[in-house]
Amino acid sequence: MSENRGSEIIGAFVVGGILGAILGILYAPAKGSETREKLNDWMDETKEKTKETIEKLEAEIKKRKEHLMKHVN
Repeated sequence: MSENRGSEIIGAFVVGGILGAILGILYAPAKGSETREKLNDWMDETKEKTKETIEKLEAEIKKRKEHLMKHVN
């Protein structure tokens, strides 16, 4: 149960960070082309970080599954 709670908290921080970054970019005084470029760069970086995080989570899940299977058998 505490692991589920931890993932909810992490999810809340991620969503808050995303919203904060978007609002910061949108309210910053810049030309539209500059803002679009910043958003595209930010989205590319976020996509790459998200991919890395998912890969880490998949590896952790696999490790825990193997650990459980070893102790069950």
